[in-house]
Amino acid sequence: MQISLNGKPETIADNISMVDLIQQLELQDKRIAIEVNESLLPRSTFADYLLKENDQIEIVHAIGGG
Repeated sequence: MQISLNGKPETIADNISMVDLIQQLELQDKRIAIEVNESLLPRSTFADYLLKENDQIEIVHAIGGG
């Protein structure tokens, strides 16, 4: 299935959750925010969200500072 990941086309398996994608990208231990089709996806819904054909996914890494 095709999605857009941070503006680039990606081919991924069908029927995977956002958690699966995060694990494939090795981001499970990172502080990230995810937007799907221009809407912020709450972290509490990552496991329940199944990716769909043509989803536009933006993943942003949180950077601390001060």
